[in-house]
Amino acid sequence: MTKFKLIAEIGCNHKGEIDIAKKMIEVASNFCKADVAKFQKRSNLELLSFDQYNSPHPTPENSYGTTYGKHREFLEFDLDQHKYLKKCCEKNNIDYSCSVWDITSANEICSLKINIIKIPSALNLNFELIDKILELHKGEIHVSTGMTTSTQIENIFNHFKKRNLENRLVLYHCTSDYPANFDDINLYEINNIKEKYPNIKANGFSGHHNGISIDIAAATLGATYIERHFTLDRTWKGTDHAASLEPQGLMRLKRDLIALEKSLSSKKNPEQILDSEKLQYEKLKWKKN
Repeated sequence: MTKFKLIAEIGCNHKGEIDIAKKMIEVASNFCKADVAKFQKRSNLELLSFDQYNSPHPTPENSYGTTYGKHREFLEFDLDQHKYLKKCCEKNNIDYSCSVWDITSANEICSLKINIIKIPSALNLNFELIDKILELHKGEIHVSTGMTTSTQIENIFNHFKKRNLENRLVLYHCTSDYPANFDDINLYEINNIKEKYPNIKANGFSGHHNGISIDIAAATLGATYIERHFTLDRTWKGTDHAASLEPQGLMRLKRDLIALEKSLSSKKNPEQILDSEKLQYEKLKWKKN
């Protein structure tokens, strides 16, 4: 029986407030029953050019600073805060994970000795970053494939294969739009990745759509990691909240993944009537006199 893992992508939906991040961990674990709480780590002076850092946010109403760089800095937690969040996760029996966006962040997060590090779609062709993580991190490396061609996905896989590390790679199908239109989600790409790369650790799906039905379909098609952006309030200021699930939505998704896990099986003996059917069998089944 497949064990699905639900990842609550908190990202920067904490609005730069450590107490909100702590509360989100508690809700994701204790109410929603998610398996992983995932954050993000950026070194903005390293990641952004001078012009990018000092330009205004492209959507001013979502900005937490006078420039895009100051907006990003406002939402950023330092390493000690991430250590604190990791301890909060441990206390609440949920796995801590993090996406890293640059070498400095990779060095910092790898020092926490966590189980899962994520490479976001935007950075999945930065092989210098990937090599740094492979050098320092001994756990799983999850890679999203939004904005990525099939040839580029093959290049990512081959980078791991040449190092005999494809058994640590989890490839996520992803559409990088917030929220994503249903006709752009292309769920059959999960099948394509699964068939083309059977030796990777697992398959994942990172969704930015509305609702939870697509996630259940993704799990049915073979994605064992299901990642959704998580927020306490979809009306909060920020670019990711509109494509996020609130607690009730994430809880229902976990409930449905558990139900799906139980149902994905075959009859133990196809020649026998199920015990649960026998009462109706005696009442309703036509039998020759």
